[in-house]
Amino acid sequence: MNLHEFQAKRLFAEHGIPIPRGEVAYTPEEAREVTRILGGKAVVKAQVLTGGRGKAGGVKVAQSPDEAQANAEAILGMQIKGLTVNKVLVDELAPGIRQELYLSALIDRGQRQPMIMASAAGGMDIEEVADKTPEKIHIVHIDPTLGVRSYQTNYLAKNMGLPRELWGDFNKIVSGLYDCFKSNDASLTEINPLIITGEGKLMALDGKMSIDDNALSRHPRLAEMRDLEEEPPAEAEARQAGLTFIQLDGNIGCMVNGAGLAMATMDIIKLYGGSPANFLDIGGGARADQVATALRLILSDPKVEAVLFNIFGGITRGDEVARGILAALEQIDTPVPMVVRLAGTNAKEGLELLAEADMMTAATLSEAAQKAVAAAKAARESGRAS
Repeated sequence: MNLHEFQAKRLFAEHGIPIPRGEVAYTPEEAREVTRILGGKAVVKAQVLTGGRGKAGGVKVAQSPDEAQANAEAILGMQIKGLTVNKVLVDELAPGIRQELYLSALIDRGQRQPMIMASAAGGMDIEEVADKTPEKIHIVHIDPTLGVRSYQTNYLAKNMGLPRELWGDFNKIVSGLYDCFKSNDASLTEINPLIITGEGKLMALDGKMSIDDNALSRHPRLAEMRDLEEEPPAEAEARQAGLTFIQLDGNIGCMVNGAGLAMATMDIIKLYGGSPANFLDIGGGARADQVATALRLILSDPKVEAVLFNIFGGITRGDEVARGILAALEQIDTPVPMVVRLAGTNAKEGLELLAEADMMTAATLSEAAQKAVAAAKAARESGRAS
């Protein structure tokens, strides 16, 4: 679950990280009033769960309350990467920016440890920095039993070229960011930029935070921060049904049980010239009604030209999956071709049910992927012909 900038920065502040004063506004008039309270000058920032807000015109500086109102009028309602801006964060202007830095806490899955990543090249996408100037990225790994140590933050500060007088404050911010990361079961806490102000102080101007969905049961306060308006309707319905669903831009819908198998299915579709329309993991022990819900979600995407089912029965029973597919097709009248590959528990019974319904089946994943790609191509050509 991703948090908005204002939510992330408020959590940062709870751990001693300095942030600008600011409030969320939902109308231009509210933005004007917040700017007046902040002293008459502010920056108005679109609050959407995506990057590139500044490049899209979603971040504007206001030198007066009237200008803040006009900026909010321009930003509210705009589309940024397909998301509608419904609120803005009105922050006080920083007292000058002497330098922009980058700082984050995240998991290094290769090392199986948390790590702190820092760079003097703040204000830029860290992927761009890593690609063009990797020597500007500095990393330390954190032993969870010890936490952040001062020698580690000193190492980062020295390699980033921070003035010596800021090393103590930098240590507090790094420690606070890691504590925020750990205590909230985050997968990422990021400050970009962390600035050195004109007064020689450190301040987090922006914030990003991603929470591990599997830990939300331990954090009811964080669960309440989920912005349902920003969540694609299909993904929200999938989450409520206990499914893992992410919509993509391809043309072949995928229904698979198991995240690793789902990734392999997407890869093999690409191998044979297709493009996956989604990632969908129905998990272990999926019931017929969950399968029916999953199929409805896949078919709700108008780009889908074929559907590939790849089910390896363990806890999940092949006959239950087959019944779910047939139940969904009773509710949805669709011309979209479908290919089913079933293996494992009760696969024989499932295949018999599908055969009675004249559904296309395959013995292997390779065969299923090739059939799905061919079916999508035939459907596309048929559509053009008509």
